[in-house]
Amino acid sequence: MLDFKKQPLEAQLAALLDGETTPEQKLELESRLATDENARKLYDKLRHGVDFGRRKLDDMLKEPVPLALVRSIKSTQPPKTPIAQRNARPQLKLAPNGRQALAAALILFVVGGGIGYFIGNAPDTDDATPVAAAQINTNDWLGDVTAFQRLLVRQPRHLVEVPASQSEEISSWLTAAIGVPFRVPNLSAESWTFQGARVILGDSRPVGQLVYSNADGDIISICFRKDAQQPETEDFKETIRDEIGLVTWHNAGTSYVLAGPSAEATLSQLAMEIAAAI
Repeated sequence: MLDFKKQPLEAQLAALLDGETTPEQKLELESRLATDENARKLYDKLRHGVDFGRRKLDDMLKEPVPLALVRSIKSTQPPKTPIAQRNARPQLKLAPNGRQALAAALILFVVGGGIGYFIGNAPDTDDATPVAAAQINTNDWLGDVTAFQRLLVRQPRHLVEVPASQSEEISSWLTAAIGVPFRVPNLSAESWTFQGARVILGDSRPVGQLVYSNADGDIISICFRKDAQQPETEDFKETIRDEIGLVTWHNAGTSYVLAGPSAEATLSQLAMEIAAAI
């Protein structure tokens, strides 16, 4: 068996982070960390790298499924001819012996520690933190918009707080509440009728919501709020959440999102028209 003390210090500290040490080894390493400044710095880099990797993985798992992919899956036609079943093949049981299992474990151990070490040494880690935080805040806002859109779909008789007939009230009310000047887009050429407006909360901040419906009973809404989003944010990005299609864009310190049915294929084109008119 490989002597733990003969392993590189990086490997020993990585084992300590993963909880793979014996009580005696843990006590010895902790004693060294208390007295050896270089070992303590190396341990902090490894720990920072592990935390950074976990945050990146969490952010990737939170990303919504692209709207185009969902539509592609829904539109896929089943095969016209039945697929012939293949003859069952005898299953082979691959059981590694003791040496193979030990070698595989050592390889995974060294690779994992190396990844954490090099990520910890990355100079731009601190710079990435504000961007990740901004992404999380954006996701929180879109999650709230999605929830309110689902509520509108379930309550079609109570769509708005101020009806479309009170256009002057809508303009003055939303401008004061949101802090963003705007115009109500006319979407009648696309068969969408303006119903009125609401004020909702997105990420604990006021959001203006302009609500439209069509003859089929479908509902879309234009939501906007004042913010300081990163200028490199991708415009007219399509995503889908809980059967709600979302198209987002940003202009002049204001974030916008068009929310509507995920099956509506013209959401992106409609969002571009709205961006030019609002």
